[in-house]
Amino acid sequence: MIQSFSVTDIGKMRNLNQDYVYTTDGQIGNLPNLYIVADGMGGHNAGDFAARLTISTMIETIAELEDAEAEVLLDKSVTAANKAVFRCAGTSEDLEGMGTTVVAATIDDRRLTIANVGDSRLYLCREGGLRQITRDHSWVEEMIRRGGLKREDARNHPDKNIITRAVGVEETVRIDFFELTLQEKDLVLMCTDGLTNMLEDETIYGVLLGTGTLEEKAKELVRRANENGGRDNISVILIDL
Repeated sequence: MIQSFSVTDIGKMRNLNQDYVYTTDGQIGNLPNLYIVADGMGGHNAGDFAARLTISTMIETIAELEDAEAEVLLDKSVTAANKAVFRCAGTSEDLEGMGTTVVAATIDDRRLTIANVGDSRLYLCREGGLRQITRDHSWVEEMIRRGGLKREDARNHPDKNIITRAVGVEETVRIDFFELTLQEKDLVLMCTDGLTNMLEDETIYGVLLGTGTLEEKAKELVRRANENGGRDNISVILIDL
């Protein structure tokens, strides 16, 4: 039986939480479960609006679709969300240029299917280490791939928050998909960069390996991120098989 826990926190430096999360361990449309993290961007409350609209559109789309394949369902729902955000962004100056990251996942038996746009992440915690499954769509990640930047220098780079893909910014969106088979003791972590910019992977792994419930572990990650500065909104979803 799958169990999950989610938490989102404003952090210490922001006056608005533009993160939004959604979890259901039960069926939605033809998906056996669904987990989504979105990190909105845009002035005023536009980022919050983009994140909420993205998730609500995805939920509505998945509930109505008759497709059976998880990747197809995630693809169509993110595409629909992109159209909805892009269209709304053109209706008001306050919403112009808004967008959001999104990482969405579903688990069928032990098959994990993931859709990703932006730099919110999904990690697999398995005995032996913490592994990032998604790949950031960010300027610093592009520089790392091209050999122009060392990964250890990326965390503190002044341009680390520049993302190269987002939902709603352009008329069409490119989505990355990942699929893997989970093992019995695996733990899945989904999060925004408000967590990963504040904590090293080793610290996150230590919390996840420790004792406590999913709720206690998720809240401990948020607490430590805030303790280290809390410079951004912090969102965490933990999923346990």
